[in-house]
Amino acid sequence: MNALTNTRIVLASRPNGAPVSSNFRIEHVPVPAPGPGEVLLRNRYLSLDPYMRGRMEEGPSYAAPVALDAVMEGRTVAEVLASSHPGFAIGEHVLAPGNWQTHAVIHGDQLSRKLEDNDLPISTALGVYGMPGFTAYVGLQEIGKPQPGETLVVAAASGPVGATVGQIAKLQGARTVGIAGGEQKRAYLETLGFDVALDHRADDFAAQLRAAVPDGIDVYFENVGGHVFDAVAPLLNDFARIPVCGTIATYNARGAVLPGPDRLPGFMSQVLRQRLTVRGFIQSDLHAFFPAFLREMGQWLKDGRVQYREDIVEGLENAPEAFFGLLKGRNFGKLVVKLD
Repeated sequence: MNALTNTRIVLASRPNGAPVSSNFRIEHVPVPAPGPGEVLLRNRYLSLDPYMRGRMEEGPSYAAPVALDAVMEGRTVAEVLASSHPGFAIGEHVLAPGNWQTHAVIHGDQLSRKLEDNDLPISTALGVYGMPGFTAYVGLQEIGKPQPGETLVVAAASGPVGATVGQIAKLQGARTVGIAGGEQKRAYLETLGFDVALDHRADDFAAQLRAAVPDGIDVYFENVGGHVFDAVAPLLNDFARIPVCGTIATYNARGAVLPGPDRLPGFMSQVLRQRLTVRGFIQSDLHAFFPAFLREMGQWLKDGRVQYREDIVEGLENAPEAFFGLLKGRNFGKLVVKLD
């Protein structure tokens, strides 16, 4: 095992605005043997997710930033190559905090879960049957709570969270409106069963959205912010619920003073006047829902009631460029890097 070489990508510098290639550095280092309680993993798939942009920054957040010269953070599906932990055997596949590297040595107690043989590709543990799918599930269950006949709108609806949000809400009897960027993604939403699919890049997007929700919006699942939220806000019904999952439109502007007037006082007045529920959430805070998610989502996937799409990039060396594209909405489906 000591002859193995680990290829890893570390955070070389913190970005100023959008990340660039020089913020990362590829290194090749020996792979250590696992110590007591540890397992040696060969990462097979790496998940790329928008939250990683926040980990590149210093400053207050719900999680610590990645340190300079440390391996970039990320979830992986990995194979156990060697184990000194009684709970894990060679050849098993696990969900792990394996980070942007080909190999990892991790204490067995840090591994999220073993991946059972359930006829699903193991990469789905990073997408629809993992954190993004759970984010959609728990955001709806705990905050959105769509009722039969209500109207739900979700932004970034062709992504792994948004697509799952729309399909679960449809299963719960809601009328669903999905918003995506570009005609190809908009058309994809129709194949998932959205009642209305809109392209936010259209010149008359705000007018199209207004026409799509004649009875207003009861649940808005927020993944984007920016001009999409500007179009949504006037259409919210009294007592509307807004699970705030992400605001990717402004991730590269962290710390910057955004142009335009301060609209926060007006929105806070709207929150009060319309008795809106606006709640940010981090899926890991709601992990008590995870067993129910695995059970229900597993059945939905088996029955074909929830569909998913993956955007697979080959090779760890291509992870930075794929990540840049993710922040610009270039991916189509759950973005994962195949490391084999």
